[in-house]
Amino acid sequence: MNHVMVVDLGYGDAGKGTVVDLLCATRQVHTVVRFNGGAQAAHNVVLRDGRHHTFAQFGAGTFRPGVRTHLARHVVVDPLALAAEADHLASVGVPDALDRLTVDGETLLATPYHRAANRAREIARGADRHGSCGLGVGEAVAYGLAHPDEAPRVADCRRPAVLRRRLTALRDRLTAELGPLDAPPVQDCLPAYAAFARRVAIVDRTWLASALREGTCVFEGAQGVLLDEWHGFHPYTTWSTTTFANAETLLAEAGMAGTAQRLGVLRTTTTRHGPGPLVTEDAALPFRDRHNGTNPWQGRFRFGHFDAVAHRYALEVAGGVDGLALTHLDLAGSELRICRRYEGLDRLVPGPAGDLDRQAALTQRLLRARPVLDSAPADWAGAVSEALGAPVVLTSRGPTAEEKEGPLVNAFCMGRAPA
Repeated sequence: MNHVMVVDLGYGDAGKGTVVDLLCATRQVHTVVRFNGGAQAAHNVVLRDGRHHTFAQFGAGTFRPGVRTHLARHVVVDPLALAAEADHLASVGVPDALDRLTVDGETLLATPYHRAANRAREIARGADRHGSCGLGVGEAVAYGLAHPDEAPRVADCRRPAVLRRRLTALRDRLTAELGPLDAPPVQDCLPAYAAFARRVAIVDRTWLASALREGTCVFEGAQGVLLDEWHGFHPYTTWSTTTFANAETLLAEAGMAGTAQRLGVLRTTTTRHGPGPLVTEDAALPFRDRHNGTNPWQGRFRFGHFDAVAHRYALEVAGGVDGLALTHLDLAGSELRICRRYEGLDRLVPGPAGDLDRQAALTQRLLRARPVLDSAPADWAGAVSEALGAPVVLTSRGPTAEEKEGPLVNAFCMGRAPA
């Protein structure tokens, strides 16, 4: 099968959703597999008729009839947020999203207690806030690492007594650490989780192996490589592996290692939500993003010139790509420039995974770095391809599938390596 893995090579918000939607519109896709992140994802898809949905836990191909979503075990699942998302999808003409959903029973649950603890910690940081989304995803991962045999998981929703015990222990531990939490009693949460278990197909690892053999699957990543838990610029990172690694693990477990094309997504203007390094940031850039604005938890949405130094680092960390999707070409006017090197520095060297002290030192260096900006290229796709050493196989000038083009996209989707 000609599977495709889609990963953002920036700080997120590059347009993964619209690229996944295009792949599902142009191929007979069986399933979109979400393989990291959780309800904090925000992948916007706009249809030609104006319908719009911000995909968080459902795959961004869900507008396309018959395309399934599978939440693999590396995702953190929030059943309450999932129900709200399904309701919005129904309101824009997709009433069967839950019918097309499978969830691996091993996935961690994000609960109201994780969310409350996440927000309490972020508020306590004051001026040193990390820019968390405030949805408890990282808190759920941290608790799962600290208490792997007691952390609430999706399969527990079918076992009310087990879930009650685990939610109670979770609440009590977090309350002892942080004080009273702004969250409902455990007993009030249980009916919602029981309803989730009755409504959604909870499966084991063998389901995905079967799906991979039945038809083409698109692996949809969340966040961006520059936010990776191990290789991002600590502490302004996510509690998630944002490279291709999780998708590759899932393929290998199914005996299908090496069967998926690797597609990296970038936008012409390098952006990020909230605090942390953005070397090419320029407050004079006259851009706004109607799908990404200031919010109470992440802060403002920031714009910078195209940062080839940071994106080359992301490519190296991710292990390279077969092709690039370059989005937001409608913003590539004369104001936008390209940065191929920083003053005194033209390469960021990846370090070993897990050395967060090293990543924190790199963060401090980037916060002091100054970009060297070159003029806007006449051919953005060519300039990006040359700067990053990878072919641009898809370009996008707007949010809909009809605003995508590129002579290589069909070859890429058919599993043939770009020329």
